[in-house]
Amino acid sequence: MIEPVSFSEAERESLYRVMRARRDMRHFLPNSTVDETVLLRILSAAHLAPSVGLMQPWRFIRITDGALRERIHALVDAERHLTAQALGARDAEFMRLKVEGIRDCAELWVAALMDRREEHIFGRRTLPEMDLASVACAIQNLWLAARAEGLGMGWVSLFDPEKLAAQLNIPEGGKPVAILCLGQVEEFYAAPMLQLEGWRNPQPLSEMLFENRWGHPGVGA
Repeated sequence: MIEPVSFSEAERESLYRVMRARRDMRHFLPNSTVDETVLLRILSAAHLAPSVGLMQPWRFIRITDGALRERIHALVDAERHLTAQALGARDAEFMRLKVEGIRDCAELWVAALMDRREEHIFGRRTLPEMDLASVACAIQNLWLAARAEGLGMGWVSLFDPEKLAAQLNIPEGGKPVAILCLGQVEEFYAAPMLQLEGWRNPQPLSEMLFENRWGHPGVGA
């Protein structure tokens, strides 16, 4: 099937609306479930992501063991305290933030990098981190698809990757990069949660755009 060159105005607006409505969720409805058909749809969306050299380095591990979920929560909580210590003056402020929904979310997944990535040179000879960029693209696809399905998703990065890899029996060379909380939510945040909590405000696009050289104002300046 040949895809159309362009999409209708309504289709384009739907895409942008989902992007604007996406949130990093921390609050989930306990005891909820995700329909398996919907779950496969959003995982398929993740698998549609671009990847350097078509290496598709993403691996997704579903956590269905309750005891394992608790151990993962313990790893995150330990890192939460260490992060608070590293923040110095903002430690108490950070500890008041809800940084994960591991115990409440309907589905818990870990996104990981594949092993034996050194065999893939195409697109990575000078930028080996492009495998991580590819996994990030897959996570973003998953996030947007989940939002379109009315599901919340939260990306948790507070963990020791070696300890989590050991818990999940990830082979040498592989690496966990994200804990993903997925499930039903009562409502989506009106703005990014960290903004609502006064932690940090988003920066305008104009400050991120340069032209010809770093620091030279670009489009919209």
